[in-house]
Amino acid sequence: MTPLTRRTALLGSLFALGGCSTISALNSATQALDTYDLVVPALPQRGARSAQTLLVARPQASAALSSDRIMIKPDPASITYLPDARWSDEVPALVQSLLIRSIAATGRIAYVGPSDAGPVPDKALLTRIDAFEVNALPGGLFEVVLDMEITLVNDADQRIVASRRFAQRAPAASDGITQVVGAFQQGMNAALPEIAAWVIAQI
Repeated sequence: MTPLTRRTALLGSLFALGGCSTISALNSATQALDTYDLVVPALPQRGARSAQTLLVARPQASAALSSDRIMIKPDPASITYLPDARWSDEVPALVQSLLIRSIAATGRIAYVGPSDAGPVPDKALLTRIDAFEVNALPGGLFEVVLDMEITLVNDADQRIVASRRFAQRAPAASDGITQVVGAFQQGMNAALPEIAAWVIAQI
């Protein structure tokens, strides 16, 4: 039996447990697992520096995504998690940190930070994470899918300044953790500069 066939058989047995499969996967987060992080790509620092301050709120996400586990979907209706690895933080906190660091790295905004610290903001960045997962494709292939809705709001009156969806897909040669994390990094390398440039253009 090949590693992929064994993995598929394991996933199938988990789905047979119904709702218990997700609970079991989340409970296993207490086990000692290898931990992985994502980094901010190098971003250009060109243009004038704004005096604006930006709050980056913790992103909203489904209960299945609000975990430090790495989600894999064998089919559109099924959810499980890679058994031997986890992210360095829960997905919403991980994405929030990446957004803060990538926007701040441009040097174009006076202050960029989370909602629990810093000065009163001029603008607030709201994020809804719709996908942060690995999808199994026909033929034994895998693909990382990132999908986020980003909204910029005036803090004083809560008026929406602009809103845009950012989505990226990156192939993974297998469901091995090295290939999966590399594909997530590839997707973020494309998404983060695009998001940072868009935010700066709105401010």
